[in-house]
Amino acid sequence: MKRKIYNSLLAWKEKDASRVALLIDGARRVGKSYIAEEFARNEYKSYILIDFNKVNKDIKRLFEDFLDDLDTFFTYLSAYFNVQLYPRESLIIFDEVQLYPRARAAIKYLIADGRYDYIETGSLVSIKANVADIVIPSEERHIKMYPLDLEEFLWANDNETLMPLIRQNFAKLHPMGDVLHRKAMDYFRQYLIVGGMPQAVQEYVNSRNFSEVDAVKRDILTLYRADIIKHAKGYERKVESIFDEIPSQLQKHEKRFNLASISKQARFREYEDAIFWLEDAMIANICYNSTAPTAGLKMNSDRMTLKCYMADTGLLISHAFDENTIVSEGLYKKLLLDKLEFNEGMIVENIVAQMLVASDHRLYFYSNPNREDASERMEIDFLIAKQKITSRHNISPLEVKSSKGYTLTSIQKFQKKFAQQLHTPYVLHSADIMEKDGIKCLPLYMTPLL
Repeated sequence: MKRKIYNSLLAWKEKDASRVALLIDGARRVGKSYIAEEFARNEYKSYILIDFNKVNKDIKRLFEDFLDDLDTFFTYLSAYFNVQLYPRESLIIFDEVQLYPRARAAIKYLIADGRYDYIETGSLVSIKANVADIVIPSEERHIKMYPLDLEEFLWANDNETLMPLIRQNFAKLHPMGDVLHRKAMDYFRQYLIVGGMPQAVQEYVNSRNFSEVDAVKRDILTLYRADIIKHAKGYERKVESIFDEIPSQLQKHEKRFNLASISKQARFREYEDAIFWLEDAMIANICYNSTAPTAGLKMNSDRMTLKCYMADTGLLISHAFDENTIVSEGLYKKLLLDKLEFNEGMIVENIVAQMLVASDHRLYFYSNPNREDASERMEIDFLIAKQKITSRHNISPLEVKSSKGYTLTSIQKFQKKFAQQLHTPYVLHSADIMEKDGIKCLPLYMTPLL
């Protein structure tokens, strides 16, 4: 499937491949290995893929015995894989490099040698864990890979015309019109419930069978549970407890993660490593409370007050409706038609978080639960900074509305209190573009353009 990260790989090859290796990190099953090999096949005269999940001891021994004799190193490598290597025209891929840290350490010498280009793939959580006995190479650039975004989902469904129109109307703040808005919302709801994991999207494109899609997503969730047990050494039960609690926490009106739901004696300092493990593994997107909407959202963040979203909303749905082994086709169709009676706000807010992260936004929200002064009591779902920071008016508040009937109380209070700091306020809703009292209301499918 066509992925935007491919263009980033092209830019790296053109400008920087002779100076740095590229490390693609992301959640399991997000498509890292696929895109690396597809890129190698299309853009190089030859390539070698070394999968450290299954490579034998002879290949690993090359990194131990021949880094000071790279002529011999490459001769053996070329012979073993039966691939001719060409200076500046061949790519070597270290797949699942976290499983053999010595290969990662070797990047320093391989880049200095200058003959070939190198891409590494791996999961950040286990990459971080496996560094005890190596020198982390400075000749390494990280790039994150996420689930398919909405436009990539449209491409996978053989639609390359809708997003350019959405982008054009967003730029002009021009309504889509009834017919095209309904079409865009239909695709958005498909994306909402299928999600962006490549295997799930491929199954949906092939079969249009939601039960088959759900089976694929449950396989991925099972893999994540196995990873938690294998890699979250020392606090795997805490990670699993938080992972299991995500749907019920998002179901609440105030979606802040409450550790008391796990245990009345639970304290943040006891669980913070578990929360950050899920974030590093890119299984979860963490959204922090920022106490003031100024340019330095991070400087004002309260790390102990947070919301925990699933990194993929399709996985969240399968994770949430787990009473049966497979979520039924009928349930998915009710979700598609917006006829399922449950708090849909949880999955709509989750997909907005997912789309913001894919657009390189860090996640922050604002919450003031003041019980004494109603004018101070407000909750804003997300805060985002504009691209070019100026002396004031830098932060846009975002409110997410899943239902057609909604109020603007919180965002209006927020506007009044922080007028000097605020850029454009937005409401993301299921209707077409409109403006209410200086607030721009956008259809949910325009979130990636913010």
